Amino acid sequence: MEVPLSWQLAKLLVSISMVLGLSVIAEQVSTRVAGLLAGYPLGTAIALFFIGLELSPQFAADGAVHTLAGFTATLAFGGGYLLAGRRDGLPGILRGTGLGLIAWLATSLMLTQLDFTRVSGTLTTLVAIALFSWLYRRIPETRATPRGGFAWSALALRAGLAAGIIFLITGLAHVLPAAWAGVMAAFPVTMYPFLVILHLAQGAAPVATVIKHYPLGLGSLLCYALVVSLTYASLGLWSGTLLGFAAATLWLLLWTRLRSWWQRRRSSTAIETP
Repeated sequence: MEVPLSWQLAKLLVSISMVLGLSVIAEQVSTRVAGLLAGYPLGTAIALFFIGLELSPQFAADGAVHTLAGFTATLAFGGGYLLAGRRDGLPGILRGTGLGLIAWLATSLMLTQLDFTRVSGTLTTLVAIALFSWLYRRIPETRATPRGGFAWSALALRAGLAAGIIFLITGLAHVLPAAWAGVMAAFPVTMYPFLVILHLAQGAAPVATVIKHYPLGLGSLLCYALVVSLTYASLGLWSGTLLGFAAATLWLLLWTRLRSWWQRRRSSTAIETP
């Protein structure tokens, strides 16, 4: 199927907007918040929506079932990047990207060999979230330093990476089965370009903070993929997408409130302890 130019331009513009918004949040708010929002359905939503638009809503819905498990491969990518990307500058980016992609590909190959359901796919990623959150518990918090603007070179790099990944995923979906399309839709489309820019501009420490908080933000992505898998075929792309974002937003709000309550409780317990 030939993809209209208007759809291609839409993918480009949306991808750029997502990456730039995440970068602004990291520099103006905090890397912790950016890490949580990196788990919001940004790149995954773009990929699944355009896969459904270019192929069929049913194909995208079937792929979304494997997306639920595919977030485990995304967590593996973050772990690989963290392990190898400890140096500042381009060497750290290249090493982190290399090991991250190897970890992602190896995990994806295993996941695509399994016949996941919505329940088993969700449980697989929940176990991975618990594991990686525990592994990351001792990573120190490092705040990104505000830069006061964006360089043209950074803008071009963000645009190229985000758009290139989106075009690659949606293009390969035309020749690969739904299982692979779904796992690829879980790739950190917006988070990875953001990590590269942050790493290049401010070093490995803020990047580690973003990766540390990324697993805790995946609940909203799971909610989105689950709703999409249930609604795309029956309600259509637009309704399914809106319901998916509503579920993801509700989860993120509930999780933020729960986390704040837990932190206040720990603080009050520490004060009361003699």
